[in-house]
Amino acid sequence: MAGILKLPGAFSVTPHKVSVCILLQIYAPPAQISVPFPFSSVAQHNRLGLFLLAITKSCDNIFEPKLEELINQLREIGGLLNHWLTDHLTSRLSSLSSPDDLFNFFSDMRGILGGPEAGVVEDDQVILDASSNLGMFLRRCILAFNLLSFEGVCHLLTNIGMYCKEAPSHSPYDPPHLDDSNDLEVLSEYENMDLENLVYEKVDEEIEAREMANEGVSFHLHLPKALFDLVEDIEVPADPRSRHIDKDREVGQFVHPPKNTFRAIDSSAGMFLRTNWQIQGFLQEQADAIERHGGSFSLNAFDLVLRQLQKSAPKLHRVHFLRYLNSLYHDDYFSALENLHCYFDYSAGMEGFDSVPLASGCYSLGRYEVALLCLGMMHFHYGHPKQALEVLMEAVHVSQQQSNDVCLAYTLAAICNLLSETGISSTTGILGSSYSPLTSIGISLSVQQQLFVLLRGSLKRAENLKLKRLVASNHLAIARFDLTHVQRPLLSFGPKASMNLRTSPINVCKELRSSSQLISEFGSESTTLTTDGHFSTAWLKNLRKPTGSQVLSQENGTESNHNVFQFCAQPSSIPGSVLQLVGSSYLLRATAWEIYGSASLAKVNALVYATCFADVSSTSDASLAYVKLIQHLAVFKGYKEAFAALKIAEEKFLTVSKSRILVLKLQLLHERALHRGHLKLAQQVCDELGVLASSVTGVDIELKTEAGLRRARTLLAANQFSEAAEVAHSLFCMCYKFNLQVENATTLLLLAEIHKRSGNAVLGFPYALASLSFCQSFNLDLLRASAILTLAELWLSLGSNHAKRALSLLHGVLPTILGHGGLELRARTYIVEAKCHLSDPNFSVSENAEVVLDPLSQASSELEVLEYHQLAAEAFYLKAIIYDKLGRLEDREEAATSFKKHTMALKNAHVEADSFVDML
Repeated sequence: MAGILKLPGAFSVTPHKVSVCILLQIYAPPAQISVPFPFSSVAQHNRLGLFLLAITKSCDNIFEPKLEELINQLREIGGLLNHWLTDHLTSRLSSLSSPDDLFNFFSDMRGILGGPEAGVVEDDQVILDASSNLGMFLRRCILAFNLLSFEGVCHLLTNIGMYCKEAPSHSPYDPPHLDDSNDLEVLSEYENMDLENLVYEKVDEEIEAREMANEGVSFHLHLPKALFDLVEDIEVPADPRSRHIDKDREVGQFVHPPKNTFRAIDSSAGMFLRTNWQIQGFLQEQADAIERHGGSFSLNAFDLVLRQLQKSAPKLHRVHFLRYLNSLYHDDYFSALENLHCYFDYSAGMEGFDSVPLASGCYSLGRYEVALLCLGMMHFHYGHPKQALEVLMEAVHVSQQQSNDVCLAYTLAAICNLLSETGISSTTGILGSSYSPLTSIGISLSVQQQLFVLLRGSLKRAENLKLKRLVASNHLAIARFDLTHVQRPLLSFGPKASMNLRTSPINVCKELRSSSQLISEFGSESTTLTTDGHFSTAWLKNLRKPTGSQVLSQENGTESNHNVFQFCAQPSSIPGSVLQLVGSSYLLRATAWEIYGSASLAKVNALVYATCFADVSSTSDASLAYVKLIQHLAVFKGYKEAFAALKIAEEKFLTVSKSRILVLKLQLLHERALHRGHLKLAQQVCDELGVLASSVTGVDIELKTEAGLRRARTLLAANQFSEAAEVAHSLFCMCYKFNLQVENATTLLLLAEIHKRSGNAVLGFPYALASLSFCQSFNLDLLRASAILTLAELWLSLGSNHAKRALSLLHGVLPTILGHGGLELRARTYIVEAKCHLSDPNFSVSENAEVVLDPLSQASSELEVLEYHQLAAEAFYLKAIIYDKLGRLEDREEAATSFKKHTMALKNAHVEADSFVDML
């Protein structure tokens, strides 16, 4: 729900922009060849250029820095030249004492611009391209100065004089703070302030005139300086004494501390003017930050800021929307609903969405359809899918009546998201015939078929309306659908052609590539001059990003030097919502490669997301990337590495109820408990997982499936075969009902394992073959290899006569397992391979001992990393038998000792389990 992009006010020349022009003259002086004076190297010259690029990107910021702040920034980037740059800047500003000086200054600025009129240009000459960012900024400054009247030039001279007199009264790295009592006094002062005297009469008349004409309100705000500093997110270097204390509290870049965030109040500054567009950009930045960091905000502290802003600007109704978001991400249902109603009561839904003229030309109903869309999304967020679907369908009907095609397109996308992420087995009576065209001829569609029709319709509508971000989002949704659904014909009558009932990875890749093409719209130089105040506010902050990957790193970076800019990459002017979509495509790529069985590619895509899109990602998506990386560590490196990474993730993300980090922690504890034989602890973890899932049907369906699978595996480890089979059977019925295809194959494979362990191998074959059929249809390559491994174990359990058949099946999937399988799957494969050889009557241990000893040694070492006592004991037992046949008594005793160690660990599992209970 992005805000309306309003055109900014007139570009005006200010003392800060004059300072930037002076620095541009230093960067690209006329008639200078190669590296100009006073720079000693190209790197030093480029450093200033990159800084100027960042400054010009923020020229439409919600605030302009004082001369003191600009000098501090120059000190940070200037290095050995900082004194020269500072002296030259201040002396050049001081020399502008008359209108003629200003006229000559801007006339000279024309000389540093390149272009067709620049004449012959030397190869190494430093010039500014007139169409570049720096060139455009300079041209705008020159044009704005030329449009000034004589009074305007004199006013600019006066402002430059006041700008130069702002001498530093204190060190910029030790800003004064108001104590708590003064904070309260300042707040109470502004609460009692009569703001009506601060707004010009002409502005009020203009607002009323525009409201009568149903136009967007573009007004100016007079805000107290302390209030402005309160709402503006300015990074202040922290006191070194508080670094250690604040490290544990830090959850992201965006933090609203409740105390000591006021800057010093300049009594002479009084009030100042901010455009509605600038405030809207600031509010958009806050909305994006809330969505990225979720519940890491302080609810009361940020709500205090919004209340003060609302009191200063009563007509800025979008503040209600931010209060709605703040309450929503803190799970305050009633407050969120109240603020959402207030937002639409006061604004009639006209703020925060794309402006679309209605066909009827009547605005009396406001944007009721947008309110319904928000209400449906809120029902979905709080786990009420039926209510959400009903409200969204009403939004569809109202959008049709009002001819609001944009809202209709977003509503259809929201319905698709609801149907894809929530388990709804039937939509009878909810989805009407208008969006199921085939129902008019008596053909009933399943939920998945209706979802397919809706996805294609939503994509086509978004393309017709040229809603590029919605088009990219729909491509991602279609890719997610194609990933786990076989496309069957919608019509069930007529001659049937031959069909290949399999998913299409090629279609998934095409949709993912189509979604990523959105970023090309913002890749050219001409598109970087943005008209969004949010981008200009955030532009300078990109320069302080630390170099290197911080993903799962234990270095907290407290020893880094804050006096030097770390230009790790070119700052990006691509909108955050676009980067979020591109990042989501990498997360979906990681999920796709997990399903298709390529662990390395899944890890690479998760690393790309965590490294490149961390600044724009939401808390949910960022935690998902960390979950994938930690799961990869657990599978391939063991639990020691995984729990070390989990500790870092827990410090970074809040472990709240139903969060991915908490679910991951329970998963790792359950796996480790099963491998160590801690069955009571495993059962306790299963109960914890079950409690996290909602009791509403269809909600948290993945969490319910995970809890059911782990409960069945716990019963299987306790040799309660009938109870495990019953749980697995009911789980399969639920997965089949809600079309969870990957979970279907996993559950069928678990049923085959239960029958194999219970001694009924013949009964396990149908389940293993059914699982194999699912894996082939949905291209689940690694799961298919695991199913074939289970089939080989079933054949081997029928007797030694089937050893060759089992070994043949095993050799067919060895490349997949050894290339992409984890420690446990590889170890199982090695053990089954050795057992196949040992069961073969024609195999001689004395002649081919290494054929069985090598895989068993590899399996035992990997199982010890996993601490999988039962399988490790089996591997050492087989090694002891082989060594005994070979007469290698010392090796036999060593293997027997290891076997005894693992069997004793299984018997004493209840003693060791007590140390892991505290981790819950």
